Amino acid sequence: MMREKFSLTHNKFVSSLKGSSYGILQWGNRPCCNNILQGKMINGICHLPIRKQTSLVCGCIDDEFRSSRNIALSLHRRYKNVVDRGFSNHLKDFITAGVTAYAVGCTEEGLRDELLKLRDSSEYSMEQRSSGVTTSVKLKLTTEEINECILWSVIVFITILCTPQPTVVRWSNTPPVSDEAQLKWRGFCALIANAYYTRGMAWLPIKTLQLEQMAVMGHAEEPAIVADRMRLVFATLENVSPQWPKG
Repeated sequence: MMREKFSLTHNKFVSSLKGSSYGILQWGNRPCCNNILQGKMINGICHLPIRKQTSLVCGCIDDEFRSSRNIALSLHRRYKNVVDRGFSNHLKDFITAGVTAYAVGCTEEGLRDELLKLRDSSEYSMEQRSSGVTTSVKLKLTTEEINECILWSVIVFITILCTPQPTVVRWSNTPPVSDEAQLKWRGFCALIANAYYTRGMAWLPIKTLQLEQMAVMGHAEEPAIVADRMRLVFATLENVSPQWPKG
């Protein structure tokens, strides 16, 4: 991994952020800086001042975020981990990748196209670890899997749009989701975001969200599915805009 390191005084560092191509966003529980140099996104950790110096480290987080294809793969891999291995920390991993995809300018349509290409090419493989041995297994992407993975990404993107600005800097003027997706899911995510910010809630009655779906889409999903979508929204809000101290 290529990394570049710069040292500058804290005051100069802060002033350089104003009116520059740098932006601060939340990367998990760590503040991060983004920088665009010659059209290339460079992500890195911003270490806050130690004594009189601030160390600004800019480098690629991981190869999986170097291209839209790799980001789509990363999202699908994390989606599969949630589905196959349970929510737990796997949901946080998916949301982290989703927030990064939003920040670097990915779109619903672009991610879907990349996964559809992979489905048709049969080149997709995933590493699986068992008894200390890692093996590479070829996987066949299904249209249903792709649609659900993209829907999860859409919900993360729209949830970010429902937060008070700014929470995550997006380095693109292209809308992250389609008008159709906005129409279907903006109200759903906004209901949850409103409860999160104004009432400090971390859960809503399933029936309330099903009524929203009925009003917008003409049908409501199963309670268990609605609960999973609600959990995805709340977990995204906690990631990009934490309201309570961690225990």
